[in-house]
Amino acid sequence: MQADTCDDGMPSFFDPKTVAALFDGNPAAVAVLDHDLRYTYVNPALERLNGLPADSHIGRTFSQVLPELRGQAAALRAVLADGEPREETIQGQTWAPADADQRFWRATYHRLDANGEGCGLMAIVVEITDLTRQREELEQARGHVALLSTAAVRIGTTLDMDTTCRELTDFVVPDFADVAAVDVFPPEVGHSVRRPAPGVVRLRRAALRGDGDLDEQVQRFGHPGEYVDFAPDSAVTRCLAENEPVLDDWEGHGQERSSLTSDRIAASRALGLRQALVVPLMARNRLLGTLSLVRAEGSPAFGDQDVAVARELAVRAAVDLDHARRYDHEHSIARELQRSLLSEPRGPHPHVEIATRYLPADEGVLVGGDWFDVVPLQDGRHLKAMGDVMGHGVEAAVAMSQYRSLLRLLAGEDLPPHRILEQLDTMVERSGLDRAATCLLAVVDRFGGVCEVASAGHLPPVFIDPGAAGARVVPVPVGPPLGTGFGGYRTASVPCGPGTVLFMYTDGLVERRGEDIDVSVQRLASLTLPRGGHLDDLLDQVLDRFGEDAEDDIAVLASRIREGPPVVRPTPSD
Repeated sequence: MQADTCDDGMPSFFDPKTVAALFDGNPAAVAVLDHDLRYTYVNPALERLNGLPADSHIGRTFSQVLPELRGQAAALRAVLADGEPREETIQGQTWAPADADQRFWRATYHRLDANGEGCGLMAIVVEITDLTRQREELEQARGHVALLSTAAVRIGTTLDMDTTCRELTDFVVPDFADVAAVDVFPPEVGHSVRRPAPGVVRLRRAALRGDGDLDEQVQRFGHPGEYVDFAPDSAVTRCLAENEPVLDDWEGHGQERSSLTSDRIAASRALGLRQALVVPLMARNRLLGTLSLVRAEGSPAFGDQDVAVARELAVRAAVDLDHARRYDHEHSIARELQRSLLSEPRGPHPHVEIATRYLPADEGVLVGGDWFDVVPLQDGRHLKAMGDVMGHGVEAAVAMSQYRSLLRLLAGEDLPPHRILEQLDTMVERSGLDRAATCLLAVVDRFGGVCEVASAGHLPPVFIDPGAAGARVVPVPVGPPLGTGFGGYRTASVPCGPGTVLFMYTDGLVERRGEDIDVSVQRLASLTLPRGGHLDDLLDQVLDRFGEDAEDDIAVLASRIREGPPVVRPTPSD
């Protein structure tokens, strides 16, 4: 932009009257600067923007008028040097009062030329604080939406409550908080917790996570698995009482805090922690605990949108925690029921040895319906049973107890194994019990040296002869599972003299994903036991070799007739 120069070195058409006529009514803030970057004109809009009258600008530079805003001089000199217009965003505060902590402006600089040389600048400034804030809020909202979307994938991957709590804290740190803790109410049954002081809430710390070095430092506040007391004035207690998020700012907390809360806040502040947001974990109108989110010095304070996101995150996580809690409750009941029903059977006769084991699967697998039993019969014989009710959970454990009771009732009728299975199948079908079961029955006659075996869909028995180099996996006729009503069971006779071990098991011992069950069963042929070896040692060996990768519960039973002088079946006159 070229023109003749005025007496003060500015272009002639930029005399004060002309400039005022052009820009005084302009809503954009306009300033004219000379070659030394001193104000020669500011319009009323710029006066309002800077919070200073025009007289406070004239003859002074940007940095003199607004010392809080720096960095413009380099851009202004560059425009004077090459004549190319430039734009930049300015951030900070002026003398004008404002609600925002930081304000933003978009400034455009044009060189004013006279006789081909730059003799000054025109700056046009428009405030974009609201636009910038809206853009930041939009980006933050997008980030929060992405956060909540990802939460569904990364939280609640198992039915273990503590694992779910750890997934929750790992998820929010460090993207949403610098420290996170999940505290839950203790289980209602199965755990005894000392009574807290009046008004104090005692929760179990299920998970705790800090960002970087904070992870180790915050462990002083309660390791996962420990119980933590919260005073009535703590954010956690207030959150539980109100069932609403509680924002606790630790800057300059007053003396009205209890000693417990004050000590905890002082220790937190010593680590650079400044603010906590506690949200309730609630599902099906039941409070499960709290999620505490803490931000440190240097992190932004929690805003309204953060509170909304934390609340939504807690709602979603609480659903997963409730599923895990209910699973754990049912799992505990089923486990206790199964253990009570699988009490060690008594030896049916002094000449018979019995050893059993029950190995639950991982905590992530629901308890099954595995069962075993030993029932003494007439004439020194004894019945051994190994079964597996289909399905898992409390229902399977209850069904298992019904099968076991019916079997004991039928065993007293002194029937061969296949006839017991036939009657058991009929009774189960008529009783309305809707869970099928596999079952292997073996009646051992210590006088005849024979074992009669019948199978209802169960895996074959294994016989280990005294001092033999391997075991015999004996295929027996297999009928349908019990409860189907099809019948068709048959009894097979297998030699089983004194000292021979009969080994029975459920499919959890041998069934492996991706492997044919027949291949897995044949591995049992490698089992050995020295003559006179202990049955407990045999079962330890079995579980060590085959039980490590089990995906289901395992029940095993080993029995044998003690070796000794030949015995003769007693006659009725005896």
